[in-house]
Amino acid sequence: MTLDEVEFNKNILIAVDESENSRRAVSYVGNLLGGIKGFRVLILHIIRHPEEDFFPTSAEINKWLGEYQLKVDAMLKDYREILIGKGFAPEDVSVRSTLRHCPSLAECILLELRQSKDYTIVVGRQGLSRSEAFLFGSVSSKIVNHARNCTVWVVE
Repeated sequence: MTLDEVEFNKNILIAVDESENSRRAVSYVGNLLGGIKGFRVLILHIIRHPEEDFFPTSAEINKWLGEYQLKVDAMLKDYREILIGKGFAPEDVSVRSTLRHCPSLAECILLELRQSKDYTIVVGRQGLSRSEAFLFGSVSSKIVNHARNCTVWVVE
């Protein structure tokens, strides 16, 4: 079988947060693939479960999670509208937020990628300085280094 005969998976996962870099990643996918039939996009946001000692009571954790979920829902709706405005059919753009205990945000994103059977992951480049990236590592760098059997696009 030649490369021309291979049927490529056209499912794309865009991992987002509320940063300008994520907005650029969504716009990039829209500009590049909007209006082309066959592509499906999942816009994903991971909500990191707060550490147990971050809030004094479980009621405060639940209050924060409820308020944060509303912000996330609005953000995901906005990103979805960007893709639809650039030519994606509404049925080809889905959104999901998930609450996870994440030792590493990159690990959680890659786990979601494996579970959803998407084969291209798109992330915005995190706006860290070189020293911050060296000390803490960036989510996009970790995804590039640990992703297997998929394509990774890092949008600046």
